[in-house]
Order: sequence, then structure tokens, then C-alpha cells
Amino acid sequence: MILLILLSLAGLADSIYLTYEHFNEVIPPCTVNAFLPILSDCGKVLTSPYSVMFGIPLAVAGILHYGFLSSLLIATFFSRRKVIKYMIILQSIIGAVSSLYFMYIQFGVIGSFCIYCTLSALVSFIIVSLVYIYLKRERFQLHTLIYAFIYQNILKPVLFLFDPEFIHNTMVSRGKLLATTPLMKLVGSKLIFKDKSLRQKTAGIYFENPIGLAAGFDYNADLTQALYYLDFGFQSVGTITNSSYAGNPYPRLGRLPKSRSLMVNKGFKNKGATAISEKLKNLKFLIPVGVSIGVTNSSEIKTVDMAVKDIVSAFRIFEKSGVKNSYYELNISCPNLVNVKNLTLYSPKNLDAVLKAVGRLRIKKPVFVKMPIEKTNREISLMLSVIAKYKFVKGIIIGNLQKNKKDHNLVQSEVRKFKVGYFSGKPCEERSNELIGLAYKKHKDRFVIIGCGGVFTGKDAYKKIKLGASLIQMITGMIYEGPQVISQINLELIELLKRDNFKNIKEAVGTES
Repeated sequence: MILLILLSLAGLADSIYLTYEHFNEVIPPCTVNAFLPILSDCGKVLTSPYSVMFGIPLAVAGILHYGFLSSLLIATFFSRRKVIKYMIILQSIIGAVSSLYFMYIQFGVIGSFCIYCTLSALVSFIIVSLVYIYLKRERFQLHTLIYAFIYQNILKPVLFLFDPEFIHNTMVSRGKLLATTPLMKLVGSKLIFKDKSLRQKTAGIYFENPIGLAAGFDYNADLTQALYYLDFGFQSVGTITNSSYAGNPYPRLGRLPKSRSLMVNKGFKNKGATAISEKLKNLKFLIPVGVSIGVTNSSEIKTVDMAVKDIVSAFRIFEKSGVKNSYYELNISCPNLVNVKNLTLYSPKNLDAVLKAVGRLRIKKPVFVKMPIEKTNREISLMLSVIAKYKFVKGIIIGNLQKNKKDHNLVQSEVRKFKVGYFSGKPCEERSNELIGLAYKKHKDRFVIIGCGGVFTGKDAYKKIKLGASLIQMITGMIYEGPQVISQINLELIELLKRDNFKNIKEAVGTES
């Protein structure tokens, strides 16, 4: 910052000198005249109509610019408020853009240049370059704030006028298309922020950051080439089933804005394991991609035996396909299946049968089991004891949708609008956090925990991490806050780790359990 202050003060001194000369009607000497008399003529530049804008001499505008910038730079020594650094970034950009315009006026319109004006422009260009380097994190934060403002105040009010499933399908198809164009990389480069404090190797997989997209959004694996550019550290596709399923009867999605929740009733809508594995088998992924697998949503699957065979068939299809996924999820907890009451796959006996059958496949990639959150602590503990027996299961995901429609985080006037489905987002957060803490205390040396439910901010994610989650998954927060929220969460996590004197995110895991 010292160098920036000195440069800003140099620009201020230059502007003060030109202002003095302007009001005293003195043309300052231009020493390069002797060598470049045709190109350099301070008098021609400083007395041109362009030296005054809206009745204000440009030299005075320079005093205001450099004076304000100097004040902001000095203020950083006394205050850590982000807004000051944001203002430094914006003011340096204003100075550089203005200088670029005035240099064009000198060479392109007047046909000469003033050494003092050029010096001021050079100072502005150096300042904006140094600000770009020194305030990298703040620059990214400012980008995300601008994106957030546009999404939350302009785009979201319009998008929320339309049917949520229509918007979801439209956004997924547009995201898939954009991933094939340079535009995705151009926009995404403003959102990707890498920091060593967020990097970790967990379950044998390298994660650039801990924020992932949960299963249930990209259920036909359309966005595997796009999500890296939203700063996701990983993603799960699906949930995918052995046979395709067109989805439950409408409505399949609904919004509860006051509850900060979504009604979800898709019921494992997907094109089936064969079609999706064919789509993915020749692709390379920029982030770890997981495949979430569940039982086909069909009334024809009437017994646990049939369900186990169906699930194993889906795993076998992917194992034979050569898809380069990093991990699998076994989703035993979706509450929106037609046969869910008859196929309680999370009861200890049935869960054991599923895991035993999947284990026979000798899958080498890590498997994570997605857990329900509506079960009691005792029921969850029994499930964890069963899962712990199977070494191929490296972790658990906590958890799935909120089934309790009376949950105090749900606004009942919103709940009454929906006769079907269960709820994501904030109504899941409290119970998810409780179960993360429970699982970490009982099995911290056995399971990698992925926390899911109610993550809208970095603080939400950090809470789960300190309770015992190594990784975080989300969907609903992105829909309400905007696609830039992933980058915002990662940036906030970096600050929270620094505040608590953690050098890496792994050090924070479980510190509140």
C-alpha cells in the first residue's frame, strides 16, 4: 500500500501543479519540445477546449481524483472495512479509464501531447495494475457483489414469475450450451478464486474447495462441463436410476421464499443409467464428479430384494462404462418415491442388504451414503453402525429433505400451498447440523462427512465444517442468492479460517463437536 500511496501522491502533486499553472495562465515548460517539437506541445494541449469539462479544469478533476484515492489508501491503515478497498478498486478504474480517454484526445484529436498529462496517465495505469495485483481477493469479492446485485434485484424477480421447473430446465439447457462457448470461460474467470487454505485431499480425492453441487439439480448430467466456472469444487449428478423415470406428477418444484426453501417432488426424475453413462463416458471433468445412484421409482419394484437388484444394476452399468467419475453416492433417503413406504432401505436390516450387494461389486471408487434427516438420533446411530462395517463406504452425506411440514423454520401459509413433496433449504439446516455433530462424535475416524442443507452463506458452510463436515453440498442457496454465491461462500470461508488462525480448512473440521 505504501507504493500505491506514493504514486497517488505523485499524481496529486502533478495535478496541483497543473491547476496552479492553469489559474495563473502560465504554460508549464515541456522539456521534450526540443527533441519532439511536432508531437509535444503542452500549450496546445493545456489551452485546448478539451482541457475543461463542464466548466471544471481537468487539472482540478485530477486533484479530486488523486486526493480522494490517497485518502482511501491511507484509510486502509486505520480501518479493515471492505468498502474502502472496494472504493479504491473502483476509483483506480475510473482514473485509468479517464486517462485512456484523455490520451486518445491528445493523440487522436489534438494531435499533440503534454508531458505532465501523460505522466498523470502513466501513474493511473500503474496504480490500477498494482491494485489489480494487491487487492485480488477484494476484486473478486466486488465482482461477486455486482453479480449478486444484478441477480437478486433484476433477474430473480423476473425468473420467479415463471414456473420453477420451467426455469430450472431453461437454466440447465442454457448452462449446457454456454459451457461450449468462450463466454462461459470469460464470465467464469471473474468467479473462480483459488486459495491453498481451501484445498484438501479427502477420501483419496483432491478438492480445490469444499463447496459442491448436491444431487437433485443436474439429474441428467448436463452441467459437468459448466460448474467449474461457477467456482464449485465438485458436483454430484443424478440421482440416477437403473431405469429411466419421467418424474412424479406435477407439481415437481415449488418456491417458499419466506421459508427460504423449495418444495421438491421430482422422485428421481432421470434418463436412466445406460443413457447417462453413455453421455459421460468420453468426458473429462475439471472438478471431481460424483454419480448419485438410487432405486428406480417404479410401482413394479415391490420388494427389498427387487430394489437391491435394481440398485446393483445401476452401479454395474457405470462401473462397466468407463465414466471418469471420482466417487459414487448411494441415495437411500429420497422421500418422494412411489414405493418408499414399502422399501425402507434405511432400516438396519434392509440397509445391510443393500450395502452387502453393492460391496460384492468391489467398487474401488469411494462411496458416500446419503442419509435422511427426519429419523431420531437412535435410528441414525443404528444406520451409521451398519454402514461402518463396509469399508468401501468412505463417508456419509447429511442429509436429504425436510419431511416435517410442521418444522418451525417453515412458514405454514407457504406449506399449505403444496399437497405433495418435501422441503429443501433452511428448514433442513438445524437438523442437518445436529446430525453432523452426532456422526462426527461417534465416527470421526471412520467417515468423511458431507454436510448438506440450508447453506446460503460462508457462515452457514463454516458451521457445518466446525461441527464435523469436510465438504459441503448445496442447491437451494444458489437458486435464491444467485450463481455467484458459490464464489462468495468460498471467499468468506477464507476469511473465517484466517480469523480463527487456521491455515487449512481441514484444521477447522470438527472443532465445535
